[in-house]
Amino acid sequence: MQRRDLLSRFSLGCLGCLALRQASALEAPTIWLASPYQGNESLTDYWVSEKYDGIRGYWDGQQLLSRSGKVLNPPAWFVQGWPSTPFEGELWAGLGQFEQAASVIQQKQAPDNEWHALRFMVFDAPTSAQPFSERIALYQGLVKQIGKPWVQAVAQNQIQLHAELKTLLQKTVLKGGEGLVLHRGNSMYQSGRNGEVLKVKQHEDAEAKVVGHEAGQGKNTGSTGALWVETPQGLRFKLGTGLSDAQRQNPPAVGQWVTYRFRGLTDKGLPRFGSFVRIRPTIER
Repeated sequence: MQRRDLLSRFSLGCLGCLALRQASALEAPTIWLASPYQGNESLTDYWVSEKYDGIRGYWDGQQLLSRSGKVLNPPAWFVQGWPSTPFEGELWAGLGQFEQAASVIQQKQAPDNEWHALRFMVFDAPTSAQPFSERIALYQGLVKQIGKPWVQAVAQNQIQLHAELKTLLQKTVLKGGEGLVLHRGNSMYQSGRNGEVLKVKQHEDAEAKVVGHEAGQGKNTGSTGALWVETPQGLRFKLGTGLSDAQRQNPPAVGQWVTYRFRGLTDKGLPRFGSFVRIRPTIER
């Protein structure tokens, strides 16, 4: 092979590597994250909607991203006709079907029939020019423009009393839902965790990284008794409940992130009654 051909192939290879590096270096979208509901907020300031238990998705006008900035791989028909205006929502497989949604999203190219089981529940259109009360009509208009049954606008309502909110939460959970979301009507779009968007759930939840396994005793002899986990703040504690028998035999690996449920914090800042919920999909990290 001549030297010129070798240099040409080398140059093309370098360009390909550069493209891959650029594609993998996509920044995470600047999305909002919900803070816990405290119970002393003025509900007249907020809109309330159902919290869908799925995978957060962000359409940047050209491609669908996870909340961490990873490019998702929906079939062409799934995003056909989507506008250049950004919007965001939850890729949802139905009540109690989080694992199914995560499985589809994490595959490089899931079969069409699995994508047909997903819906994109749109709940915002990230623009700094309008408060949320006006953005509701904006994202609802985008969904109507798309006109596909798998792209749906999340309904927004208003509630006056905390007792009404509690009743709605109970009804939502009884039917298998995860909880509710409160979004302040006059808030402009802003990224990060703040008091403009609140999650209303029967239990608090958070994420931690698995740093070790503790051997089980009694009926759990020979399997995992508890997970040692570490919070992003560096606090370590055990999760001994919530694991199924199968998960105790094949526990989340060290380094994986998990979601856990708890009820308040101790004086040392550790979660009370921590319980394992599930492994967080790598697409979200």
